[in-house]
Amino acid sequence: MQIKQHTIASSAAFSGVGLHGGKPVEMRLLPAPDNYGIVFQRTDLGNEVFVHPLVEHVSHTRRSTEFAENGVKVRTAEHLLAALRSLGVDNVLVQLDAPEVPILDGSALPYVTALGRCGLLEQKADRIYRRVKRHAEYRDPKSGSFVTVDPCDELVVDLTIDFKSPMVGRQQASYDDTVDFVSQIAPCRTFCFYREIALMRFFGLIKGGSLDNALVIDDRKRCILGGKTLQFDNELARHKLLDLLGDFALAGAPVLGRITAYKPGHKTNTQALQYFINEAVL
Repeated sequence: MQIKQHTIASSAAFSGVGLHGGKPVEMRLLPAPDNYGIVFQRTDLGNEVFVHPLVEHVSHTRRSTEFAENGVKVRTAEHLLAALRSLGVDNVLVQLDAPEVPILDGSALPYVTALGRCGLLEQKADRIYRRVKRHAEYRDPKSGSFVTVDPCDELVVDLTIDFKSPMVGRQQASYDDTVDFVSQIAPCRTFCFYREIALMRFFGLIKGGSLDNALVIDDRKRCILGGKTLQFDNELARHKLLDLLGDFALAGAPVLGRITAYKPGHKTNTQALQYFINEAVL
């Protein structure tokens, strides 16, 4: 049976700061008509300034994914996009008064909680998918990262991270139709290593970062700063899976296929997705 498109049944509002720019941001999610897609509106730049989150618009992937259209940028939307796609929202207008989506607590949980309150509204148009047509792989020889895809009637993700860190090491996470995104993936928070902070700040990143919106791992002290603990033994791998779901939302439609990823990041995710689209795999 063909699945219909859905939008949200009511609006939702969020206030926060951008993780990297550090600027205050107000964001609203509004219902949208059939075949509208997910569209961002930069209200700080005018009522007719729209940006479409598509992989061909990706402009920057250092520590988050940024996409730009006609010179207008939107950054760090991957957690929101993962939530929208995973909960089955096809059409929504996202209004932003700043260049960056609010980081909130560093996970997708605030988004899925709000979307749960909004509810979904079934629409008349049939949902359109991007289906993996054949096996393909994308590799980054410099980092050793890779992403492969294979045909499948649902979205399945098998992901492995492998850090030279005694606190992290090698972790795996998986996702398919039997995994509850809301409770098992959405709560998993973004993370970084304490040793990376000075360099990230040198490059103008994480101006809005804090212990309230990220797990900061100190390998030397063998702890997570602020006395925080992991919600899952493999929470960091689950968060990377969340990021991958958000980056693959840039396909412009829900993806159906089996994705296998090793040491993924925003750069590898988006370059792999673009490669699969260019090669007519998706």
